[in-house]
Amino acid sequence: MSIATLDRSAIEKIVREIVMKNLGGVAAPGSAPELVVSVSARHLHLTDEHVEVLFGPGRKLTSMKPLYQDGFFAAEETVMVVGPRRRMLPSVRVLGPTRPQSQVELAFTDAISLGLDLPVRASGKIAGTPGCVLVGPAGVVELKEGVIRAERHVHMNHEHAKYYGVKNGDRMSLRIESTCTAVLEDLLVRADGVSKLEVHLDTDEGNAVDLDHATKVELLRQ
Repeated sequence: MSIATLDRSAIEKIVREIVMKNLGGVAAPGSAPELVVSVSARHLHLTDEHVEVLFGPGRKLTSMKPLYQDGFFAAEETVMVVGPRRRMLPSVRVLGPTRPQSQVELAFTDAISLGLDLPVRASGKIAGTPGCVLVGPAGVVELKEGVIRAERHVHMNHEHAKYYGVKNGDRMSLRIESTCTAVLEDLLVRADGVSKLEVHLDTDEGNAVDLDHATKVELLRQ
């Protein structure tokens, strides 16, 4: 296969393998992998079935822009999220691709606005969580469960995990130097074979540590 036929992810994988081989399987001292810290604003994930109910028969999600993690995107589509006593968030962005279960991820302030008492959960762990009503241009979906506050977490691949001495499911801390320097504990490690190194915080957490003006971010083992 010529280099011209390789996509970006394949090229990155080859480069990582060469670098790790030359370094004996570990990163060189002082050469920490590049860390990205992102604020994950309120959003939702939908099943294929719910996409068609909300936006019309045969509809598929339309990519508006790619997210940092390869293969994921912010969609053009938005829906209204309605909580108890008709409290609502009018335009909540859908993220793609579709999933086996629909799920709404909100910050604590969003939950207060909707009148919901939301648990902090890892993505996909929705059993026993509150529900809501989703309103799209073509229809309505009532979720019996699936509204959560997503717990802060860090995506990484297995090479990153080796560098930090952690594994999937472990916990780490994030130190942020800013006008509101702070250490956020108990980030869930989500390690797999392909992820880029990225921390996800919700809007409240990002604002609390003034992430926009951060001068340094650092992952620490607990």
